[in-house]
Amino acid sequence: MIHFIKQHKLVTFYSVLVALLFILTIIAPWLAPNNPTVVNLAMKLQGPSAQYPLGTDHLGRCILSRLLIGMQASLGSATVIFICSLSIGLLVGTVAGYFGGWIDYVLMRICETMMAFPNLLLVIGLVGMFGPGLKQVVFALILVQWVYYARIFRGMVLTLKTENYVKAARINGSSAFRIIRKHIVPNILPPLLVMSTLEMGWSIMNISSMSFLGLGVQAPTPEWGMMILEGKSFVRSNIELMLYPGLCIMFVVMLFNLLGESLATLFDVNKQALKGKEK
Repeated sequence: MIHFIKQHKLVTFYSVLVALLFILTIIAPWLAPNNPTVVNLAMKLQGPSAQYPLGTDHLGRCILSRLLIGMQASLGSATVIFICSLSIGLLVGTVAGYFGGWIDYVLMRICETMMAFPNLLLVIGLVGMFGPGLKQVVFALILVQWVYYARIFRGMVLTLKTENYVKAARINGSSAFRIIRKHIVPNILPPLLVMSTLEMGWSIMNISSMSFLGLGVQAPTPEWGMMILEGKSFVRSNIELMLYPGLCIMFVVMLFNLLGESLATLFDVNKQALKGKEK
């Protein structure tokens, strides 16, 4: 372990920061100095103080508390989106790539049909059908995202199933499930890990974008994109209302991207091969 840390300092550094970020997300309710939803108009647009370390917004709510609690909506929802869409994509892509034939044809035609629509328009359309709200946005993003994972994993499986060790396992009588579990999926894990870090930033950006458009998190629930939406009316007089949540989004997205870059170098993964779409 010590040798690995010395050899891969960047990976270790970024991994520790991401771990701390998730810990901070979990303990955010205990760290928040004030109730993030309590309105106190007498204290609106106040500067930093002992009671309000980053000041207050236009309704007198603690900005720091809203940033901390808003992290749960942004980062927590992004994690749910990634895990669910990745699991579906891994299952569909592996089945389609390994078995081929009509199974592959049907599954890939479904993916291509969904990919024919621009991502943002499809998500907005789905949210319009389900109604605004964080749960609806998360569900819509999962429905949109899994198809790209499926196509990427299908391509990997098509390559791996022609390897000699897979052919040898098939000749020895191993079942399809055993071959996939023992020989296919373990070899997908390195690019899967790289993809996970790169796609987390994409999910956070999309959740914040939907909230900024008024389709995601609804007031008074704090969320970074919602905070930017609420602060845009005060951009000339109190730019910090937009600056603080914007910096949070930028920092978290950059952190996941930097971790993905370092992991791609560590595992010698071609990031271009993991790009299934324009974001």
